[in-house]
Amino acid sequence: MSYKSKLRSKLYAPEEGYDLYAEEYATAKSYQSLDEFEEGVLMEMINGLGDTGFLKGKNLLDAGCGSGRIISRLKNLEANITAIDISEKMIEIVRKKNSGVEVVKGDVRKMPFESGKFDVVIAPFVIVHMKKLDAFFEECYRVLKTGGIFIFTNVNQRKAPKLKIKHHGEICIESYYHIPEQVKEALDSAFFRLEEEKFVYNGEVWINQIIRARK
Repeated sequence: MSYKSKLRSKLYAPEEGYDLYAEEYATAKSYQSLDEFEEGVLMEMINGLGDTGFLKGKNLLDAGCGSGRIISRLKNLEANITAIDISEKMIEIVRKKNSGVEVVKGDVRKMPFESGKFDVVIAPFVIVHMKKLDAFFEECYRVLKTGGIFIFTNVNQRKAPKLKIKHHGEICIESYYHIPEQVKEALDSAFFRLEEEKFVYNGEVWINQIIRARK
C-alpha cells in the first residue's frame, strides 16, 4: 500500500474516527502524550475543587470522556461520576474499566440529561473537534446547576494529526483551531463567568488553553 493511498489520508468525523482509534487511544503511551498538553494544570483545577470539599457527593460529568483517561484520577474525590462520549468503542472501554460510573453514548452538543443535573462539567480535548462552540457551551450551561463549574481545554491544533492504527494505516479526525480570545467570547455569550485561565507553553508558543468558568 502506498503512503498516498486513500485509506491513509481519509478524514473521519469524530464518531467514526474514534471508533477506529479507541484501542490505540486507551494506552499509557497515548495518555502520556495527552498529559503533556496539560502539564498537570487540568488536574490542579479539578483537585482544587476536591481540596475545598466541593466535589464530595456532588455530580460530575466528563463530557467527551474518550476512553476514561481522567475518570480513573477522579475516584478519590468522592464525586458521583457520569461520562458521555459520541464513540461507542470508547464508551465500551470506559464501562469495562470503571465500575460505579454512569456511562452514556451521545453527542455533547445535545445531551440526554435533565437541566441543572451536574455540579461540575469537565471537557478536555473536546472543543478541538467542534467547528462552532455555541451549542456545546450552551448545553453545558443547561446541564449545570446554578453556581456549577465548567472546566475545559482548548488545544492549539491547526491541523488534524495523523493517527496510526493497526490494520488501518494512518487516519485523521476532523479538528478545528480556536483563537483563545474567541473561546472566551463564546463562553461569555453562553453566560458563563470566567474564573481562571491558564496556558501551557512549548517555548514561546501556547499549546493549550485551560479554563475554569462558573454558571
